[in-house]
Amino acid sequence: MGWFSRKKEIKKPNGEKKVEIPDGMWRKCPNCLEIIYSKALKQNQMVCPKCDYHFRIGVAERLRIMLDEESFIEIEKEITSTDPLGFKDSKKYSDRIVAAVKKTNRKSAVIIGEGKINGRPIILGILDFAFMGGSMGSVVGEKITRMVELAIEKKLPVIMVSGSGGARMQESILSLMQMAKTSAALGRLSENKLPYISILTDPTTGGVTASFAMLGDINIAEPRALIGFAGPRVIQQTIKQDLPEGFQRSEFLVEHGMVDMIIPRIKIKETLSKILDYLSVYE
Repeated sequence: MGWFSRKKEIKKPNGEKKVEIPDGMWRKCPNCLEIIYSKALKQNQMVCPKCDYHFRIGVAERLRIMLDEESFIEIEKEITSTDPLGFKDSKKYSDRIVAAVKKTNRKSAVIIGEGKINGRPIILGILDFAFMGGSMGSVVGEKITRMVELAIEKKLPVIMVSGSGGARMQESILSLMQMAKTSAALGRLSENKLPYISILTDPTTGGVTASFAMLGDINIAEPRALIGFAGPRVIQQTIKQDLPEGFQRSEFLVEHGMVDMIIPRIKIKETLSKILDYLSVYE
């Protein structure tokens, strides 16, 4: 009876009854336009069963898919952005930060911490696109640097999941400096012979792509993810030429050597486990 009780009957002007379906019960795939039952979509890890389109997912879902259950321990979660430039466009930057914190219930656009993949300890970072488009400001750069320093201290591999609109314009040059800062930190990780695996999701763009997202010893992308620096429309307007089909998508980048492999979401944990075995990082 509970199933039927969720339906509402609305009377039309002509006296006919219309059954209203509860919001959120169905989702439309942006790629193939298939209408999908939300529960079935969730059970398929937010991947369209018809065309394999990968919907964007949140941090909690990403942790569930990648890590052993209840193995993640978040660190540095109280660090939050300030407004050093007193920036204001249509809205104060400080107000945007408050709104993002309220929306996501976290203090910044990245979470970092320790976790396990099939029992293997790793250091993990995940950008949250819901927090101001996963944009990189001073806090994101600082937390990623601290994540790498922890990995060096504990002699553990780093896995970073990116999904971002790029460097945060409200912090101007301070956000651009994070490109060099995170790259230098990863350089130290490499000097210590510890692996860095970068996972690129839709979208990964701007200064994030131009720094830590593309510096992995192994770069993995989800299917059909948009990956690039400037957007395709900007590039096309600049060079005055038509772009190849599939330009800046995962498949195009693999073909041209910018990404090492495309792994469906459903196989990501298994793949990461095998990669860590191949690298013999725990010997």
